[in-house]
Amino acid sequence: MQSLTRLLSKCTLTLQPQQRGSLSVLQQLRTKTKVVEKPKPGAGQQFRRIVHFPDEYTVAPLKITHLAGRDPVSGRMVAKGIGGGIKQQYRWIKWVRDGPSEGAPQEEIVVELLHDGCRTAKVALVAVGDELKYILATENMRVGDILRTSRVIPRIPVRPNDGDAYPLGALPVGTRIHCLEKNPGQPCHLIHAAGTFGTILRKFDDKVVVQLPSKREFAFDRTCMATVGRLSNVEHNKEHVGSAQRMRELGNRPRSGLWKRKEGKHGRKIRRLPPMTTVAPPPLPKEPELKLTLNL
Repeated sequence: MQSLTRLLSKCTLTLQPQQRGSLSVLQQLRTKTKVVEKPKPGAGQQFRRIVHFPDEYTVAPLKITHLAGRDPVSGRMVAKGIGGGIKQQYRWIKWVRDGPSEGAPQEEIVVELLHDGCRTAKVALVAVGDELKYILATENMRVGDILRTSRVIPRIPVRPNDGDAYPLGALPVGTRIHCLEKNPGQPCHLIHAAGTFGTILRKFDDKVVVQLPSKREFAFDRTCMATVGRLSNVEHNKEHVGSAQRMRELGNRPRSGLWKRKEGKHGRKIRRLPPMTTVAPPPLPKEPELKLTLNL
């Protein structure tokens, strides 16, 4: 307390009065601050990594920039529970399962099943024609399976297998699905987590009612594409993390024990106050210029 008093006594305040009209304005500013709009976590924005996507689709692993919970623009800490972890390879999933709109369905073969560290479900490398692409693997998918994709809605519902992609109107009631389109033509961005699935409950008019993993029911257009089956890695939510080191490998920082506020090297200190800055009042408005139009 005595050292704090001694430091405060050394700081002299010199204020210069600024005359503006008949009022004298005295203002002081001890700190210089910068207003930064700090984003809030959530709202579909993650602060774990940035994936650098190329212009064209590729099956090669993509480069990643780890954020460790910081905003990529300002560098401010946003999410405190993220940091560390082992290096991962990101594989670009092709979310659009596009097939012929008439005739026989398109056939694809499963080349390889592999684990992607950036997502919970497994990934399947699929070959169709001279093209390779990644899709999410289902629970019963095996190497060598033949997958079928079609946009045809027949009069009688089809009998699909795991991994087949059809419109909702072509699938029978009670089918388990994943990778569902919210609107026709959009990427399949519903039901991606490991072990999850949606269920087709009923149909009416041009709508198909689907129960999502949250048990909520939504009515989608019958032309929305969906993939049949339950997603792989069903035991993911029951996986036991046996040690704190395993949690760090997954990229999660501990909630406490990082540092103590009141002691240690980075603890509480009494520092000299920053120099005082005198803030001048805003300038007076510029007087308008008068133009005389009378000829003298």
